Amino acid sequence: MTHPIHIGVGGWTYEPWRGVFYPEGLVQKRELEYAASKLTSIEINGTYYSTFKPDSWKKWRDETPDGFVFSVKASRYCTNRKVLSEGGESFDRFLSQGLTELGDRLGPI
Repeated sequence: MTHPIHIGVGGWTYEPWRGVFYPEGLVQKRELEYAASKLTSIEINGTYYSTFKPDSWKKWRDETPDGFVFSVKASRYCTNRKVLSEGGESFDRFLSQGLTELGDRLGPI
C-alpha cells in the first residue's frame, strides 16, 4: 500500500506573494483556490489564534480540488499547557468548531 506525500505551505494569504507566486491581478478571495492548484496541502494557521465558523471550513473545502489535504494547526489553548491532559475543554472547543466540514480534505492536526 502506498501513501501519498503532500507538499504544501503554512497559510495562503501573504501580501509579498502577490505578483510573485500569485499572478498579477488575482483577487485575494481566489488565492486559496490558486495555491491549491499548485500544492497538495496547506496548513490552516489561523486556528492557532482563533476559531472559525462551519461555513468557513465548507468554503475552504469547496475551493480545493479532490486529493488536496489541509493540516490544521491546533489552538494555542490546547498546545500551550504544562499538562496537556488538563486541556479537555479547550480540545472540545477546538474540535467542535466545524473541522469535519473539510470532509476528506481534513488531514493532520
